[in-house]
Amino acid sequence: VQLQASGGGLVQAGDSLRLSCTVSGGTFSGFAMGWFRQAPGKEREFVAAISWYEGSPWYEGPTKGRFTIARDVTRNTGYLQMNRLKPEDTAVYYCAVNQGGPLTSESEYPYWGQGTQVTVSS
Repeated sequence: VQLQASGGGLVQAGDSLRLSCTVSGGTFSGFAMGWFRQAPGKEREFVAAISWYEGSPWYEGPTKGRFTIARDVTRNTGYLQMNRLKPEDTAVYYCAVNQGGPLTSESEYPYWGQGTQVTVSS
């Protein structure tokens, strides 16, 4: 299983970005797709997850209410729509596949994408 994240870039505060994560190497066989982020000098943190077949989302942290997670099962692709971006959202964003277990726990995600950089200027 391989994950390819894309869509990051340099934007201004208040702008929007949509990240994509495409799963290849076979049909998606996990339970959920999650997005995490890691800012410089900080630990990686959970952003959102979505159960792949039911489409139920889960959010935690300061992005709740501004970010929306979605997926297209026909394209094996997940999305993270990020609105009203703030400078503190600057981080490398990672997508990952959860095989079951707590959605906010990194250890429950055996497959990870390479990360895509999001930089928000003030």
